[in-house]
Amino acid sequence: MLISVLCLAAYLIGSIPFGLLIARVFGKVDIRTVGSGNIGATNVGRVMGFKWFIVVFVLDALKGLLPTLAAKLLLASDLPSLEAMHGPTIVGAATIVGHMFPCYLKFQGGKGVATGLGVVFVLAPLASAIAAGLFALSMLIWRTVSISSLIGAIAFAVAELLLLKPHPFTRENWALGLFSLLVPGLIVYRHRSNIVRLIKGEEKAFTPKETAEPEKTPEPR
Repeated sequence: MLISVLCLAAYLIGSIPFGLLIARVFGKVDIRTVGSGNIGATNVGRVMGFKWFIVVFVLDALKGLLPTLAAKLLLASDLPSLEAMHGPTIVGAATIVGHMFPCYLKFQGGKGVATGLGVVFVLAPLASAIAAGLFALSMLIWRTVSISSLIGAIAFAVAELLLLKPHPFTRENWALGLFSLLVPGLIVYRHRSNIVRLIKGEEKAFTPKETAEPEKTPEPR
């Protein structure tokens, strides 16, 4: 019962569209109608500037980190050890699903990178550090958020599956093993329109508002 309540709360927190709210309050714009049409930090940064990219990215990461951390602390004392191991992973996944498919926006949400990063820093800090490092390196080289996000998601999956001993699907590891396959896979799926543009050579580097070229057509959801 406690895990179910925590999952519901995590989903509702994950569904909070910080990008949309920040853009409406501070930019007086519906972020879904400008730029790429996405509610995430990248589109907010393109439309409103780098400062707002950071604000939205941090808020989206925190809404992944805090419910997962709360679940880890609460379940550690209230449930047997196996449930305490798997519960935070399930709660973290619920938060990411909330961000991607928010009930407040007719299930049309973001791509889950920042929220996923917040979750995995609690669940798998070493693998998430590897993924974050490769994300940062990729940004330095290509300055393209979609490429960096895809590299980071795949790097996390590979690193965590290798780090889970003796293998990812033991009785103790199965939840995190499945998470490490399914969540990165879902992030890659949510970037499908970006992948098409990358193949066509049409994907743009990340440029905040101050020097950004305007985009006129929101990307397909």
